[in-house]
Amino acid sequence: MTADLRPPAGGRLILPGYQRPAGVHPPLDSPEYRSSRQRAPLRPLVPLPHALTEVTGPLLGSERVTPADSDLTTRHAGEPLGERIIVTGRVLDSGGRPVPDTLVEIWQANAAGRYRHQVDDHPAPLDPNFDGAGRCLTDSLGRFRFVTIKPGAYPWRNHLNAWRPAHIHFSLFGRAFTQRLVTQMYFPGDPLFRYDPIFNSIPDAKARQRLIATFDMDLTEPEWALGYSWDIVLRGREATVFENAGEGR
Repeated sequence: MTADLRPPAGGRLILPGYQRPAGVHPPLDSPEYRSSRQRAPLRPLVPLPHALTEVTGPLLGSERVTPADSDLTTRHAGEPLGERIIVTGRVLDSGGRPVPDTLVEIWQANAAGRYRHQVDDHPAPLDPNFDGAGRCLTDSLGRFRFVTIKPGAYPWRNHLNAWRPAHIHFSLFGRAFTQRLVTQMYFPGDPLFRYDPIFNSIPDAKARQRLIATFDMDLTEPEWALGYSWDIVLRGREATVFENAGEGR
């Protein structure tokens, strides 16, 4: 996602390749994660070569993403219900260098554990002052910042008495819409970690821990919001785990 294009040789565009490390990211088919069986491919994947169009655009400029897009608490007539939080961090490449001008999007359940989506029939209340989606562009140091409400846990019918830990979905775009990475950020100390097939579909225990944000008292704003810090590393040994297929729940 962050590798530069190599200079054309003989008039041809040569794109750098990248092989994901084995044993870190979740497999396409995780038996305990029931819906992955329905969407995992049954035959070997067929790689499609990327041409110039796929790797160079379109790009989202700063005029299309406003500061208001990253504050999920001020879009409606009233205050949303729940615990107000600040989530901030950096997008980094494999060498620890910041990745600027990256579109970061989030979506999440409300404080009661319900998404504002027509397929979510969980009998928890909807919040008329919270839609659960936001976006921002990373700055010159690769930093992103969101103000939102801490999401609640919710049942998801994967198995008997199945509950998802509180989490926020993150999506990152590279140079073009074909370069998209999707992952989830969790909160420290959640007792549901040990019971969640999505979290535990990640084979590497250390990689699972990299999906858990850190409570940061320095980010907390007195009498207003708690703060959490979470960096996203795109590649390398310390890379953040990304979903291989679909967007999960």
